[in-house]
Amino acid sequence: MKRMLILLLVLLGGIQANAQCSAPNTAFKSGETLIYDLYFNWKFVWIKVGTASMNTTQSTYGGHPAYRSYLITRGSKRADKIFVMRDTLMAYTGMDLVPRYYAKRAFEGDTYRKNEVWYSYPKGQCAVKMRYQRDNNEPQWNNHSSKYCAFDMISMLMRARSFDATNWKVGHRLRFLMADGKNCTWQNIVYRGKKKFKMENSTTTYRCLVFSFVEQEDGKEKEVVTFYITDDKNHLPVRLDMNLNFGTAKAFLTGARGLRNPQTAKLK
Repeated sequence: MKRMLILLLVLLGGIQANAQCSAPNTAFKSGETLIYDLYFNWKFVWIKVGTASMNTTQSTYGGHPAYRSYLITRGSKRADKIFVMRDTLMAYTGMDLVPRYYAKRAFEGDTYRKNEVWYSYPKGQCAVKMRYQRDNNEPQWNNHSSKYCAFDMISMLMRARSFDATNWKVGHRLRFLMADGKNCTWQNIVYRGKKKFKMENSTTTYRCLVFSFVEQEDGKEKEVVTFYITDDKNHLPVRLDMNLNFGTAKAFLTGARGLRNPQTAKLK
């Protein structure tokens, strides 16, 4: 499920920490819940392997108002026979979308992993403290400090949903600094343009903005995820095409409630 969120991390250049890493929110409100069906290509046949849900509510962190967001993925009993997947991602951000804390707990196959990130902002810098642990091994700690803001998958997703791509041209490249609990590295996303598509097993059609998350491999770029977000103020991720190490997967939005804005990109 890591890919599912990386795909949405759209940051136009580096954001400097002395700007306090804040951003306006025009896309979501407390109480929003998104539901997805997950599919995997198994021997050239697409089979449903599980579900995912994301929920955002207003809470507190460090005694201050904050958003608390969860992304939970669960494989089906049928999928468990092939590959067990139980992931929970959680993040706190300020009401101004400044990252405060991130955690990922993942049970995949027969391996359990826990990633954590703590944020602080001393003297106009962004400092992140990261912890990673696999099974019962000793945890690994890492620290990173920069004049640029860092984001985890959830906090950047929340921020990116309010960006305006009106004047972006096809091929436009975006960069962001991401903390994943082990390292803090620069990542890239490429804007692919606009497209209408009909949802699987449905009569619903959406107007979408299309992006690709790419990685460097042996000096060449590898397209990891293609994702579709609605071309309206909600910027809902409605379809995800993922090229994973163990095969190809897709995710489709099946339910959305508590939305902040009308779904003007939903055509039918």
